[in-house]
Amino acid sequence: MTRFFAFLAFFSLSTAAMAEDEPAHTVVLRAGAFEIRDYDAMLMAEVEVGTTQMSRAGNAGFRPLADFIFGNNTAPQGGSGEIAMTTPVVQQRSEEIAMTTPVVQGREGDTWRVGFVMPAEYTMDTLPRPNNPNVQIREQEARRMAIVRFSGGARESRFMTYETELRAWLSEQGYEVRGEAVYARYDPPWVPTPFRRNEVMLEIAR
Repeated sequence: MTRFFAFLAFFSLSTAAMAEDEPAHTVVLRAGAFEIRDYDAMLMAEVEVGTTQMSRAGNAGFRPLADFIFGNNTAPQGGSGEIAMTTPVVQQRSEEIAMTTPVVQGREGDTWRVGFVMPAEYTMDTLPRPNNPNVQIREQEARRMAIVRFSGGARESRFMTYETELRAWLSEQGYEVRGEAVYARYDPPWVPTPFRRNEVMLEIAR
């Protein structure tokens, strides 16, 4: 199974480059710890990392992406510039990619894709292009997501526990799940662990 590690992460290595925005969305339903949200289409900058470890993939993928938004890019009008970040950090297992797109597999057949969501002000025509060929720009279509939120540490085991709870709730409610779970982290490392916001997300049919 190819894994997908989408860092929708908008926390930055410096507070000066950090934005407060989250990807544009509308809350459709709240039910206790669960939410249904409709997300608008968004641009993502992504890097594929071949490893079986979520934390290692996050660290390896973050560096070239941070380098991209902090200026290792070429703007459409020439020159370069910093790109603001939003929140959260998202990790996701994914289905295999179609044959038209190469599937990069790391150790034990696992690949993580690490990505930053780009600010909504950009389009494919106006977003600076990465100078690093390993950083790819992709448009994520609008989609409906089911979410469960929790605070504290963001270990992989905790994400798995909350994913199980979310899947059980969706099954009880009769929702059709599409694809693999997304694991979202919203806060930078300096936020005290008990106050960190984390989410598990699953795409569902409208």
